[in-house]
Amino acid sequence: MKNFKKTIADNLFLFKLCFKASPGYMILHIVETIRNEIVVFLEFTFGLNFVLECAEFGKPFKTAAVFLCCLLAFVVLGLWFNAFVFQKLQQKSQPKIKQEIKEMFFRKAKEIDLECYDDSEFYNNYVLSVSEVENQIGRIFTVLTNLFTGVTSIILSGAFFIGSDPVSFIFIAVSFVASLWSGKALNKLNFKIRNDKNPYERKLGYVNRVFYLNDYAKEVRLNTEISNELLKDFDETNDKVLDIDKKNAGKRFGLQLMKDYICNSFLIDVVYIIYLVYSAAVLHHISYSNVAVMRGTANRMKNRMRQFADVYPKMQEIGLYVQKMKDFLAIEPKITSTDNRPLPEKTTLIELRNVSFGYNEMDGYILNNISIKIEPYSKIAIVGYNGAGKTTLIKLIMRLYDPDEGEILLDGVNIKEYDIEEYRRKIGTVFQDFKIFAATVKENVLLDFAENGKDSDVISAMEKSGFDERLAALSDGLETNLTTEFEDNGVNLSGGEGQKLAVARVFYKDANLIILDEPSSALDPIAEYHLNRSMLTAANNKSVVFISHRLSTTRIADRIYMLEKGKIIEEGNHAELLELGGKYSQMWRLQAGQYCI
Repeated sequence: MKNFKKTIADNLFLFKLCFKASPGYMILHIVETIRNEIVVFLEFTFGLNFVLECAEFGKPFKTAAVFLCCLLAFVVLGLWFNAFVFQKLQQKSQPKIKQEIKEMFFRKAKEIDLECYDDSEFYNNYVLSVSEVENQIGRIFTVLTNLFTGVTSIILSGAFFIGSDPVSFIFIAVSFVASLWSGKALNKLNFKIRNDKNPYERKLGYVNRVFYLNDYAKEVRLNTEISNELLKDFDETNDKVLDIDKKNAGKRFGLQLMKDYICNSFLIDVVYIIYLVYSAAVLHHISYSNVAVMRGTANRMKNRMRQFADVYPKMQEIGLYVQKMKDFLAIEPKITSTDNRPLPEKTTLIELRNVSFGYNEMDGYILNNISIKIEPYSKIAIVGYNGAGKTTLIKLIMRLYDPDEGEILLDGVNIKEYDIEEYRRKIGTVFQDFKIFAATVKENVLLDFAENGKDSDVISAMEKSGFDERLAALSDGLETNLTTEFEDNGVNLSGGEGQKLAVARVFYKDANLIILDEPSSALDPIAEYHLNRSMLTAANNKSVVFISHRLSTTRIADRIYMLEKGKIIEEGNHAELLELGGKYSQMWRLQAGQYCI
């Protein structure tokens, strides 16, 4: 009973989402389903039986003719209503429902903490939830159709059978119960198979993306070993998927046979027909008109019962997927504002005080006891070799994660007390793994719809980042589509051009703090030098944090922090650290030849 209630609740959850998106269509869909089944009953059961009995028992032709005319008028009106619901309204409403529910998932994905994306189980559930949204919406409409068709048919045809021959109803009831049980077992098995295959299908999807995405095209062609390994993985993963299917094939076949043949075709088409012939020819309990009508009605009711028998198992299957959807939508961000304080208007002191952090207990702390002060308008460089914890540090400053120990203060107040969205809006960031979106140049700078920003402001930001020369060469200027994902005439930027465009986002944004994670890694030393100079000029009234392992950037910093294995091992300005003769000095000497400008 508990499982039944949960199944109903899960399906109602999805139904309510659909109803909220398009209430009129949902109501009319149900009304049309019921109307259609009433017409079928009137035409092929009640009407046919009435006309045949008129002929068999010599009733006046006029009686049958009047009935048929009334029935025709009702059918024609119904066809108009059907065309309106399924040909016009459905074409607009179902895409709208799918769009609104998918957007709800996308908004949730944007809201949840970044740490969720470090969890493979989260990815499995998220991918399964989003990929199954359209399927489950389609299934909920199938369930509604089968449910109301079945209920209407059971009421109308059941009343006809009970009035004419109650034993006929027993045949159909037995068929229904057996179909219901076997269908439930089959759908439970199908869900288990889908769950077992999901991790392997994700891997197949990854290999598929590697072979068709432009990001991997050069590597795949220049390194045949990668292709061979990926194809080997693809074959091995496919074999595992096939093994799952083979393992469950026998049980699935048995349940399918029970559900579709033994419980339906054999019981109704063979055993029941023998009973009808015997009742009419030998026992004379029913007329020959009844035999003809009952045979057709039983066959239709058998199909309706088969559909109806699928309702609860399909509801269970929907419920299993909906539970994953609900689990995903129920994830609450841990990183929230405790007090929603307004942010200071001006750039103020940011202080990391004894901060330690680790992504998980197994790997331990990535950062250990970090203390840094970012004075207003200062230029801070954080340097170190790969894996030192530099990018993790800026994720903490941006409050994508919270420290495990210590605290981060803005103007002497823990950043947890500020409104989190407002806090992040005041930080402009360019990550090393920045992304160029399949949108126009202008939209890539705004990271918003083009009409929400002024062209002059966007061009000014590009001039500061050095992208203005490339912009002048683009035929459609700010309206040039980037990437060939959706547009054949889209432009693919080089690594350096993409980086300049990403930096333009920071210049456009009204941020008090600018964070640049390897902002010039794709540029040559001369372009890097000019970009750094222009960034400092443009950001003279802002605080700036550079994350870098290329030290041409750090010479112009007010203070430099050297990280190694998650700890600050040296700090000072460029001259002080060279004089210290430590790790920073060693790194500088190794790179010095590249930065003599």
